[in-house]
Amino acid sequence: MKLSNFDAEMQRPSVVAFGVFDGLHLGHQALIEHVVRLSSQQGAVASIVTFDPHPALVLSALTAPYLIGTLEQRLEGFESLGIDQVGVLSFDEFAARESAASFIERVLVGYLATTDLVVGDDVHFGRGREGDITLLVHEGERHGFRVHSSPTYGGEHRYSSTSVRARLDDGDVAGARDILGRPFVLRAKVVHGDGRGRTMGFPTANLDVAPRQKLPARGVYAAAVRWGGNAWRCAAVSVGTRPQFYDDGQLLVEVHVPDFEGDLYDQVLDVAFLERLRGEATFATLEELLAQMSLDVRQSQEIFEKFTPGSWVLLG
Repeated sequence: MKLSNFDAEMQRPSVVAFGVFDGLHLGHQALIEHVVRLSSQQGAVASIVTFDPHPALVLSALTAPYLIGTLEQRLEGFESLGIDQVGVLSFDEFAARESAASFIERVLVGYLATTDLVVGDDVHFGRGREGDITLLVHEGERHGFRVHSSPTYGGEHRYSSTSVRARLDDGDVAGARDILGRPFVLRAKVVHGDGRGRTMGFPTANLDVAPRQKLPARGVYAAAVRWGGNAWRCAAVSVGTRPQFYDDGQLLVEVHVPDFEGDLYDQVLDVAFLERLRGEATFATLEELLAQMSLDVRQSQEIFEKFTPGSWVLLG
């Protein structure tokens, strides 16, 4: 896979899709599969144009959504789905002012020599979201590329990143999985905590979560975790403020890996949330807390035994 801002001198006919693709949910995957299929039929380059940062951060920072995944996860996903070339275009004030027609001429025609464009049936882009599928068809006829519409619905429900975020807000990681086509995966680096979990017999890896990273609702989750190219392992994950001891309002993500002995500091973990076990709670005694934590671990192990990462292309 080639990551570039596109070199016009190396231009080759391309089948293209463009968008943020946050989360790479099933609707995105269907669209990308369409791109790959057409490019294979035509001997063209399967190409994606994506944006970083998320356009909403430039257009309306106060209401911009938290991101389901990192840019790195997106790029890895594109490669897993068979994309040959990805262009990451910086979204800034200039991009926000660019007309839809200019974007088509500059990027789709000028950089990519687009022969076929695949878009969702709800596509909007360009200054003031003026661009839509009608404009694309018109400009395609003018510039010589074909436009293909890819459905964004699964049954009666539209696949969308917004829907994934809503499920995560409810702690419904199973519902998020139904839209994503795989478990929600949080990627973050392990940093030093206060060591309290280790003193209680449940050492945890404390994650340094990016400021605009979407998290599921507070609670305890059964999860799978991997790092450094290793196989997935069982984990129990707490998302919350630790009200049992003190609550300074800081949201923490703590990962306990049963039967693991070692140092995870500075490792980058992928944490796949499998099921929500319970909400955040306080207990009358430390003994009650420890008993509940033991139960959380046992339930996580039972759920992990049914985890089949090979059934999801983006968890391979």
